[in-house]
Amino acid sequence: MTQTPTGMTQPPTRVLPATHGSLARGVSAPVTGTLFALALTGGITLRPGEGREVLFGRNRPEVHVCLGEDDPRVSRHQGTLTHRDGRWWLSTSGQLPIRCAEGRLLFRGEEPLPLSTGYTPLFVQGSRGREHLLEVFVTGADDEPPRPRHADVTRPPRVWVLTEQEKLALVVLGPRYLLHEPRPQPLTWKQTAAQLVDLQPGASWTNKRVEHIVNAVRARLSRDGVPYLTREEVGEPVGNALNDHLLCALLTSTTLVPMDLALVEAT
Repeated sequence: MTQTPTGMTQPPTRVLPATHGSLARGVSAPVTGTLFALALTGGITLRPGEGREVLFGRNRPEVHVCLGEDDPRVSRHQGTLTHRDGRWWLSTSGQLPIRCAEGRLLFRGEEPLPLSTGYTPLFVQGSRGREHLLEVFVTGADDEPPRPRHADVTRPPRVWVLTEQEKLALVVLGPRYLLHEPRPQPLTWKQTAAQLVDLQPGASWTNKRVEHIVNAVRARLSRDGVPYLTREEVGEPVGNALNDHLLCALLTSTTLVPMDLALVEAT
């Protein structure tokens, strides 16, 4: 047995050097459930076992993985990865939350989050806009490092077909998204309809018509499996959330792209 940074006994670990490649490329281990944790300064691997822990944070002598050692906004002990009940769990004791998958923030005092097998990036906000990355990988039963696929045909994104009226209405609804503004929000139905009337005076644009067209696109994407496009998924109060998620989905799929702003300029 070896000593942990806090003086507690801990099963032997294998050190990952700072030069180790990203865990996103995949890892392999003889024991399913082996944990890999890697920061800019290096990391470790640890086999599963009830009560086993990996501590990470700024204070290098007192943690297993040093994260943000030159950034005083990162806590000396920012968080812990603990194995119990057959899986690894993430908890935080730092003053700042840890940002997990899909933007989920984990705060001090909250219940630990279970980690899925595979790759999980974790982020801690630092000083002057810095973000400190802790890469975590939990091996599964069939994990294999991904093979190079240099010559494979690129898989295109799922792009939804929009009518001319749908595309125009959505571009006018979400110009702030297409202009890459920070924290964009969609226009209201009234604002969108007013701008469409200016662009196409004889096209009978109204608030209700805009709402009907946008809702039809949202329902179509929802049926195709895009999440957070229904009131039931988002919950009350809905506010602008449905249109925000719709516009983000259209941009990330490249159904809408910044060049589509030319539709407004050319109309």
